[in-house]
Amino acid sequence: MKFSYEDHGQVSVLTLSGELTADESDSFRRSCQERFAAGIKDVVLNMEHMTLIDSSGLEQMLWLMEELAEINGQLRLVNPDDTIAKILEITRLDRRFNIHETIESAAKSLR
Repeated sequence: MKFSYEDHGQVSVLTLSGELTADESDSFRRSCQERFAAGIKDVVLNMEHMTLIDSSGLEQMLWLMEELAEINGQLRLVNPDDTIAKILEITRLDRRFNIHETIESAAKSLR
């Protein structure tokens, strides 16, 4: 998994590429905690280049959403591919996450 971020005030756009699986869970969590330490309150998770997510990856996304809620922040998901969108639908997590087609629409929804 490749992980990059771009901060805009208290909003961080996190871009994930590759797989978010059990092998990457610890590094994902550490990266998110670094963003919290930098004062980030809201996260836009760009999933455009993600190819796979497993149960551990889904757990990390739920953890991120809960951590943000504790600081009155929000999580937005952007552009999951068809496979990941289907996984979110099957697990009914598409009902828990706020999913957008573009980074711009996700960012606007945070205002």
